[in-house]
Amino acid sequence: MSNSARIIRIAAKGDGVTADGRHVPRAAPGDVLRDDGTLEPGPHRAEPECRHYSACGGCELQHCDDEALAGFVSSRVVNAASGQGLESERVTPAHLSPPHSRRRATLHAARMGGHIALGFREGGSHRIVDMAECPIMRPEMFALVAPLRKMLARQPGKRLAADLEMTLVDQGVDLGIKGLPVEGLQATEALLDFARDVGLARLTFDQGYGAEAMWEPDPVTVTLSGVPVAFPSGAFLQATSDGEEALADAACLWLSGAGAVADLFSGLGTFAFALARQGSKVLAAEADQRAHLACKQAAGRAQMPVHSLHRDLFRNPLRTEELDRFDGVVLDPPRAGAREQVVQIAASQVARVVYISCNPSSWARDAVTLVEGGYRLEELRPVGQFRWSTHVELASLFAKER
Repeated sequence: MSNSARIIRIAAKGDGVTADGRHVPRAAPGDVLRDDGTLEPGPHRAEPECRHYSACGGCELQHCDDEALAGFVSSRVVNAASGQGLESERVTPAHLSPPHSRRRATLHAARMGGHIALGFREGGSHRIVDMAECPIMRPEMFALVAPLRKMLARQPGKRLAADLEMTLVDQGVDLGIKGLPVEGLQATEALLDFARDVGLARLTFDQGYGAEAMWEPDPVTVTLSGVPVAFPSGAFLQATSDGEEALADAACLWLSGAGAVADLFSGLGTFAFALARQGSKVLAAEADQRAHLACKQAAGRAQMPVHSLHRDLFRNPLRTEELDRFDGVVLDPPRAGAREQVVQIAASQVARVVYISCNPSSWARDAVTLVEGGYRLEELRPVGQFRWSTHVELASLFAKER
């Protein structure tokens, strides 16, 4: 068998790639592409853990073992850096979140004849895979699938199409439903009974006017580094608590001893509270008003040295003269990156910058700006908290050259 037919790596979208550049769906490193187009399994091929894997779009890489998954996560990060001419002084082994660890997920539901289909969509399709198991979701969330299917089946009308956003919070599962009309007292009371019977932490409905809470027996919170923080419906939360801890640990290690830290795109305070816990005074800047207020109120109740600032860092980034007051910066922007803010950081005298990213490509473009401004890429930590997915995250440390 020619070595040119051997799968040598996994491409960014999950296909295996042969030595001569052919892309092969559902191929693992070490597999061999036979002349008839079939695959001879190699040492890194694994038996998929889910019966829905051949159709469901929720996972792309269940056919790979952990060594191949870790290699994919690392290569996505390292290749993004090298593609921009960057090389890190240290690259740690990839961190993989375990199965059954995803604490937020959006499922889709539709009436299919006399049955409710409920689950993720098929890859590249709007068709719903009717979920019977899920090895990525937390068990507390998956336990709601069957009761939800029964509840939705009782809804009136021939047509039904709804999105269901689930997040595991301190009090249980926070469930948001979009696209399901609720009309009349009887329908409302039936849904309240459902929320109580299954023990929901909160039930919200969005009927085109934004999310409205229908059931919330106790204020919903998420605990970040030991601090309970109010959780606005639909707010951003790291996909797994395991991944959150890996990213926060990196930020805390790299900014240990920093007296004053600016946490940019701070959200609810994932990194702000971790850094404050180890002794830093933190400015937490966030554009989303609900997240900003939740962080501010939590810091006040806990008497933590976190000052929350409501500020749109895309339109109004912290300027160089503001940044120079800080010993360190941590930033965790959306997928598009933070070009304007990074320009200001690059021109500053901040000694250490921790850049957390969920998009290696936009991170690499921003990293070039930092390096051109006199920063050195000291360490990269690839993180695969979206297990069996091609979605990759990273933590990185930049130090100012003196």
